[in-house]
Amino acid sequence: METQVEADAESELMGHAVAKHFARFRERARLSYRPREGIASIERDIGLNDHIRRESPLFLTLRDGEGAALVTAMLSKDVREGRSGDVIIVGAGNADPYPAYGDAINILAAHFRVDLSRERCFPYG
Repeated sequence: METQVEADAESELMGHAVAKHFARFRERARLSYRPREGIASIERDIGLNDHIRRESPLFLTLRDGEGAALVTAMLSKDVREGRSGDVIIVGAGNADPYPAYGDAINILAAHFRVDLSRERCFPYG
């Protein structure tokens, strides 16, 4: 998910609060932005969107072949960079997605080279 509209749609479709978290992390990243010293005010925010993308967690949705949402994941910047950090993986209504979609989650884990085990990522275990 790259926009608030996408996060809102995911929240509505999946019955969880990912949109709230998406907005909170993007706002935190926006507030941490420091433009280069001495640049013209009209150019001040040129790097803002890149900064937000780098600093915010990565929000992902796993879908089936027809496009139906199955799993929502949030991977913090630290995790993506190989450090310890937050990862949350939930199914519709914050249900445990691992029994039905564990194989897909394992493929995601291999792609990002991170531990996405249920014990680490499912917050309602």
